[in-house]
Amino acid sequence: MHAAQGDRIIIRGKNVETPDRHGEIIEVRGAEGAPPYLVRFSEGHESVVFPGSDFLIEHKDSE
Repeated sequence: MHAAQGDRIIIRGKNVETPDRHGEIIEVRGAEGAPPYLVRFSEGHESVVFPGSDFLIEHKDSE
């Protein structure tokens, strides 16, 4: 998985009652676009994220 600063992320909810989380990658800490990523979520929280199977990347150049 590779990403760049400014790409958008979606982390899918674990079940029907759990909403998806949306955020923006503000820093790529791995080599050549690899994880981990520093993400600012839509509610303002920032966290270092290692993607799992529930993680989608929307590349900013694909808009």
